Amino acid sequence: MLKSMTGFGRAEQTVNEKTFLVEIKSLNGKQYELQLKLPPLLRPYEFEIRSMLQEQLVRGTIDCMVTIKQNGTSKPVNINTDLIKAYYHQIENLAGELNIDTNSVLSALLRLPEVVTPTNDVLNENDFTEFKKVLQASIGELNRHRVEEGASLEKDLLQRITNITKQEVAILALEPERKKRIKDEILQLLNEHVGKENIDNNRMEQELIYYMEKIDIHEEQIRLRQHCEYFTSIFDLPEEGKGKKLSFILQEIGREINTTGSKAYDAGIQKCVVAMKDELEKAKEQILNVL
Repeated sequence: MLKSMTGFGRAEQTVNEKTFLVEIKSLNGKQYELQLKLPPLLRPYEFEIRSMLQEQLVRGTIDCMVTIKQNGTSKPVNINTDLIKAYYHQIENLAGELNIDTNSVLSALLRLPEVVTPTNDVLNENDFTEFKKVLQASIGELNRHRVEEGASLEKDLLQRITNITKQEVAILALEPERKKRIKDEILQLLNEHVGKENIDNNRMEQELIYYMEKIDIHEEQIRLRQHCEYFTSIFDLPEEGKGKKLSFILQEIGREINTTGSKAYDAGIQKCVVAMKDELEKAKEQILNVL
């Protein structure tokens, strides 16, 4: 079973007058990259949160945003009363000199620097334990999305490999006629330019064998078939993070296809090679999304 790298997870729960909201978005990426946005209450637990995310999400570009809504009598901010008094006394003196009314100055005072600051409270251990459940629920939802999309990717990749295998079978059927045609063409050229009576048959036979071995594509076709079988067998492995391994196998498949094309010297086989390359490129595009 394959997993996609893309997905979305969201979980929300209220615990002890605090509402935890966790949203995680995952996109494809070559490595693991995390953008984590935490409120001040959770900063002391950042390392543990990062570890949970990396352990369970493995790879991809991850964007995780955590918000905490304070309910009831909770105080999410601190008001620096000494500072606001100092501001007020100065404003009062200035207002007296300018004969300005100070009755509605409070709202302006609250917007001055350092008057209202975020609270320095830290989430206690019990609340953090409850938060981890919310984080785990969000990770679980994201991974469910990954599995669902991974099933679609697996179906498409299997079809691409099946199409490549069909072209390999077609090449196998064309191979005997290709060898005969090439041999006949060589003999015809020799007869035209050298003359049949001037040909050393023993030497010619040796040269033909050498040349036919050089353009033989039998080994390439065997390796191509083996790579395709290995590729599909990876799907059933229990391990995660199969995308890189599958990508390496596609590179080997591409190498055998290219070698076959360079040795073919046959229009029918070249058509099969072009069709295989087309399927391979589509598979490479899809494999970029596999975890």
